[in-house]
Amino acid sequence: MKATRLAALLDAPTAFGASHASAAAHTDADWQQRAVSTAQRAFLLAFDGDQPIGIAAHVVSSAGESNLIAMWVHPAYRGMAVAAGLVRAVKQHAVAGGHARLVLDVASENARAAAFYQKQGFVFLPEWDALESHPHIQVQKMEWLAAA
Repeated sequence: MKATRLAALLDAPTAFGASHASAAAHTDADWQQRAVSTAQRAFLLAFDGDQPIGIAAHVVSSAGESNLIAMWVHPAYRGMAVAAGLVRAVKQHAVAGGHARLVLDVASENARAAAFYQKQGFVFLPEWDALESHPHIQVQKMEWLAAA
């Protein structure tokens, strides 16, 4: 998980709320703790054989909001089913935890990601915020609602 997350932060430094420097500063014990799934947090990895090729996480905020975060697929695997599989797994984890709503943030500059999330059933909300790691970048919230 550590190597995949750090690769994501190097590949797309302005796409995440964390920076490579802050993540690289985590100890191995920190990474081991993050790797343990709980009702509040689960990091999911996609593999090609033994090679991790993608990552996504389901995190429940302190306010109880269910979030899809840390979504990334290795460049060689983009445009394949890897990303859709990761989103599907995060949705399943959210629903299994009793969450019928999942939200994410996407930068308007990241049109490919926004279009992908729309294909996965997410819709834009009129909510904007600054990206924590790069406050000059505005992100818009999107939501997905599980079928009733």
